[in-house]
Amino acid sequence: MTILILEDERQLARAVHDAFGNHGFEAIVVSSVGDGIKQLENLKTVDVVWLDHYLLGAENGLDFVVQLKNHPVWKNIPIFVVSNTASTTNIRSYIQLGVSNYYTKADYDITQIITDIKYLLGQQASAGI
Repeated sequence: MTILILEDERQLARAVHDAFGNHGFEAIVVSSVGDGIKQLENLKTVDVVWLDHYLLGAENGLDFVVQLKNHPVWKNIPIFVVSNTASTTNIRSYIQLGVSNYYTKADYDITQIITDIKYLLGQQASAGI
C-alpha cells in the first residue's frame, strides 16, 4: 500500500515515514501541495493520504483536498488530516469536503492513526472499493 504524506515539519515527516514503513506501507513524503499533486500524477496508485493543514508554499491542506476531490481519478482516495490546526472552522471545512478523518496531532498517537488507516483500507478492500 502506498501512502502520500504531506507534512512540512521535517522531523515529524521522517518519523511518520518510518512508522508507516514499519507497518508495510510504501511512504512518500512531500512538503507542499504542488509536490503532492506531482506525486499523484507520477505514481500508479496512492492508497491513502496523510495531510497536514500547514504546508510549504502558498497553498494549504484545504487547497489540496479541493484539488483531489475535483479530480475524477483521485476523488476517492481516503484523506486523513493530521494537524495542530484544530479550529472548528477548519475541521468543519475538511469534513464537508469529505476527508476520512481529522486528528489533532497533540491528541493522537501515530500508532492509533496508522491503525485507523489500516482499518479503513481493510474495509474498502472487503467491499471491493
